[in-house]
Amino acid sequence: MRMNQITIGATNLGRSEQFYRLLGLHLIVKTDHYLRFRCPDGDSTFSIELVESLRGGGPVSVYFESDDLDNQCARLRAAGVVFDSSPVDTPWLWREAWLHDPDGHRLCLFYAGVNRLDPPWRIAESTS
Repeated sequence: MRMNQITIGATNLGRSEQFYRLLGLHLIVKTDHYLRFRCPDGDSTFSIELVESLRGGGPVSVYFESDDLDNQCARLRAAGVVFDSSPVDTPWLWREAWLHDPDGHRLCLFYAGVNRLDPPWRIAESTS
């Protein structure tokens, strides 16, 4: 099994389309109530569904990995994107920057390299 897609709600598709294209995602489906993007690396997709309002079901964070995180963040800042935090090295061996999309969803742009799937403290896989 592999994860293919995450869908979030948005109150304004035009604003969301502009924002996620700026992040570098490629729009592949567009209707009057739905957008689907392909991530520029790999084959995962990310979609947005038009909603009247966002229900407060608790915090959700969406992570997008970039091999060129610092330059990506600098490009986005130059385009007017506001970050909650600049790229910083974390104790879990990732480099992360945090921001919010136009509807307030928490986004993490990060680079983890091999530490995403194989950190030094990874649990050994069972053979049973």
